[in-house]
Amino acid sequence: MPFLNIHVIKGRSQEQTTLLLQAIHDAMVQAFEVPVRDRYQVLQEHEGTHLLMQDTGLGFERSDNRVLIHATTRPRTQEMKERFYTLLVDYLGQRCGVEPEDIMVSCIENSDADWSFGFGRAQFLTGEL
Repeated sequence: MPFLNIHVIKGRSQEQTTLLLQAIHDAMVQAFEVPVRDRYQVLQEHEGTHLLMQDTGLGFERSDNRVLIHATTRPRTQEMKERFYTLLVDYLGQRCGVEPEDIMVSCIENSDADWSFGFGRAQFLTGEL
């Protein structure tokens, strides 16, 4: 936890996909201060015409290398979220060649009762986590 739903345009190799997912995971671990094995990612690949990400009037264009990250997470501070955004741009740029304007993030917060990691129990509530 957090649970990351990652959307990209089809066409990356397996190696590129592995690097992309690792870069995102590393940014999340560092920014949100979670354990390394706290890894829940789903990568969804789309045709370019099926992943629309315009600039909301900010005046830039996105390429077919765009990445949309939807993070569902327990509450995080503003500073943690801003650090996550910064690290994503740094890591995805350095490791994967993704330009800063091609990265978009949305964080949705939920509570401890909203998570079950297995066995039909809410481990944050039971004290297991």
